[in-house]
Amino acid sequence: MKRNFISGLLTGLCGALLIFTLFGAVLLHVGNKENQEFNSATASDGKVKVQASESTNQISYPNIVQKLTFLQKLIDEYYLEDVKEDTFADGIYKGFISSLKDPYSTYYTETEYKALMESSSGVYCGIGATVSQNAETGVITIVKPFEGSPAHKAGILPGDIIYKVDGKEVTGEDLSEVVSNMKGLEGSKVVITVVREGESDPISYTVKRAKIEVPTVEYQMLENKIGYISILQFDEVTVEQFNTAVDSLEAKGMKGLVIDVRDNPGGLLSAVVKIVDRLVKPGLVVYTEDKYGNREEEKATDKDAVSLPMAVLINGNSASASEIFAGTLQDDKVATVVGTTSFGKGIVQKVIPLSDGSAVKLTISKYYTPSGRNIHGVGITPDIKVELDKNLKQELTIPKEKDNQLQKAISTLSKKIK
Repeated sequence: MKRNFISGLLTGLCGALLIFTLFGAVLLHVGNKENQEFNSATASDGKVKVQASESTNQISYPNIVQKLTFLQKLIDEYYLEDVKEDTFADGIYKGFISSLKDPYSTYYTETEYKALMESSSGVYCGIGATVSQNAETGVITIVKPFEGSPAHKAGILPGDIIYKVDGKEVTGEDLSEVVSNMKGLEGSKVVITVVREGESDPISYTVKRAKIEVPTVEYQMLENKIGYISILQFDEVTVEQFNTAVDSLEAKGMKGLVIDVRDNPGGLLSAVVKIVDRLVKPGLVVYTEDKYGNREEEKATDKDAVSLPMAVLINGNSASASEIFAGTLQDDKVATVVGTTSFGKGIVQKVIPLSDGSAVKLTISKYYTPSGRNIHGVGITPDIKVELDKNLKQELTIPKEKDNQLQKAISTLSKKIK
């Protein structure tokens, strides 16, 4: 039974890929060599050689199946531990997608996909922190623990590099999978090991998971009737929270508005489009283009948009949807962008659910701001560049009167308020 597992698995995999082909999601090219057989031989140096009756340069489905079957025999023969069949399956699926060498494309198991859906809804059980990953180095960094969250209470700080999760090194691992491993049942514990600037050795924290209701929007009225709204990420709940904030500030006589998307890692395209719609006149918000040149446009339609002097705060952790937000307001010249150059993620991913409960996330297109800018690898350049004071960079909560980037945005708006 186990002998036929890989063949059956690959048959199912190719069946799934055929479905993707029909929908234009994946193109699978199968070679014409149908009768190749892998054999093994031991060379004089003790190395196991894989031979084929014909050249193996031609990639074909039979070749793949037969080589995997041979590899499974090697594992059965030599590998010290027992391996479950679903471990083989998940490894093949994950490896297949990871061969794209795209840090944003990944395969999700059923458990991982459920966790992903929970996080995008704005409610989940975990440690309560936003994280980001450097696409080149694979390093995963704590952007910001939520105030009062398990991560905050444990002592984890902004800027901490996540080194291990429950003893497993995570640098270079898929970010979604690492985040999934930090989540779990309410009340359960996870050990987070971080590397911190100024500390010679890694620091380990045992964090008790809790139900996290992501506070995606915070707001208040500042002096001189300048409203302040912070958007931590763009989730399903963010649109309603943002509209509530704007309504409340307008009712108090708001004369200017600062919108803070610093450390905002992005989120749902649909959410950011609806929020931008509240701030700009009807017209183009963002458009995407796929590899075939097909263009899809998202437009603002609200004729009663906010008509006040505005500023947007960004930094190097402002990514994806938050860059769409800042770039659109900058292009439409309705807001002054203040801070430092954003992350530079100008590509769009689509999550494709599969019938067995798993899912695949693939990069499917590039996005462009209304003026035609694709900022992938470049980022949004602020209109006014201001570095955050160095002594504030590891502060969880920065007093607004000491926040030099915010104060620059306020002074810029004050000059425009009548």
